[in-house]
Amino acid sequence: MQKQSQPNQAMKEKVNEWIKAYQLHEDEEAQDQLVLHYKNLVETIARKYSRGRSFQEDIAQVGMIGLLGAIRRYDESFGKSFEAFAVPTIIGEIKRFLRDKTWSVHVPRRIKELGPKIKTTVEDLTTELQRSPRIDEIADFLQVSEEEVLEAMEMGKSYQALSMDHSIEADSDGGTVTLLDIFGNIDQGFEKVNQRLVLEKVLHVLSDRERSIIHYTYLENLSQKEAGEKLGISQMHVSRLQRRAIKKLQEAIQAENSEISR
Repeated sequence: MQKQSQPNQAMKEKVNEWIKAYQLHEDEEAQDQLVLHYKNLVETIARKYSRGRSFQEDIAQVGMIGLLGAIRRYDESFGKSFEAFAVPTIIGEIKRFLRDKTWSVHVPRRIKELGPKIKTTVEDLTTELQRSPRIDEIADFLQVSEEEVLEAMEMGKSYQALSMDHSIEADSDGGTVTLLDIFGNIDQGFEKVNQRLVLEKVLHVLSDRERSIIHYTYLENLSQKEAGEKLGISQMHVSRLQRRAIKKLQEAIQAENSEISR
């Protein structure tokens, strides 16, 4: 047992020497030795997080970035081995990559981070309440707004969307059927006319500025930034006013539909 521990201790000391050489003198040879020594560790972690994905090599490269970050920041005085410090750093880097790069639609980081918390909260509250929790209960538990909860739940649907060429089944002749084959075409002209008619009926509930924002962003298809430049306000302000305007319009449309159904 003692004979086995001596090589391990010698390697640990060697690793610490390489780390110090790199940290103090940016010794490239020491860095190469560390990368070579921990290459298998990084690739093992990368394989774990790349199951079912086609970019294992990218994940391994990200893991190497995490390894180099750990080499730069490791301090022996932490009281734990380099491996114990490096593994969480490598995993953290990979998780950030997966969170930021594998969404089909650009989603703000705060919304991405809120998604997993909502899932855990729903599970916990379901157990506690013996029923599915309401949106306001989830929001109260997480100390966020109901709007943020709804936004995170909606954005979660944008994660890794399927390509329209994705094969879903074979037809009776043995050929492949894709999503594009069964996806119906929408008459865009009719849809736009319908949207304009509905909007014109309820636009009176908006302020002049809110009406301008809806016009720029939905009818002229300008970005929030472009709309803000036209109105002389920030993109954040446009986003806030847009959300408020949409809520007003939704309430007005609901009231209009209720009136018609009577």
